[in-house]
Amino acid sequence: MTNTAMNTPWTEAADLAANRGVMGIGLVLAAVLVVGLLIGLFAFGSKRVRRGDSPRPRPDEQPSMPEEGPVREAREHREPDEMPRSDDRLMPHDLHGGSSGSRASTSQERPRWDEGGSGAFGSGGPGHR
Repeated sequence: MTNTAMNTPWTEAADLAANRGVMGIGLVLAAVLVVGLLIGLFAFGSKRVRRGDSPRPRPDEQPSMPEEGPVREAREHREPDEMPRSDDRLMPHDLHGGSSGSRASTSQERPRWDEGGSGAFGSGGPGHR
C-alpha cells in the first residue's frame, strides 16, 4: 500500500530541488573538468612546440660587426631610367636585367621648391605657371 498522504507539494518541491542541486553540482564538475582538460592540452602543446624550436645560439655564433666597421646609410638622389622604345611588347625581365629601374642622379643636390610655389598640392593658393 502506498502512502499518498506523503506526496504533498512540499515533498515534490524538495525532490525537484534535490534533483536540481545534483544537476548543478554535475554541471560545475563538468565545467571544472573541461577547464582542466583545456589547461592540460595547452601545457602539453606549448612543451611540444618548445621542443621543436632550435636551441639558442652560443656566444661564438652571435652576429658580429663587419671588419670595415658599422654599415652607414647611403643617401643619394635617384632618377628613373628611360623606357626603351620598341615595337615589340616589353616584359619586366627585358628591362635592364630586372633592376630597380632607377639610377643615381647626375646632380646629387637636394631638390628645393620653386620660389613662389606652395610646396604642397591643394594648398589653396593660386600657384604660378
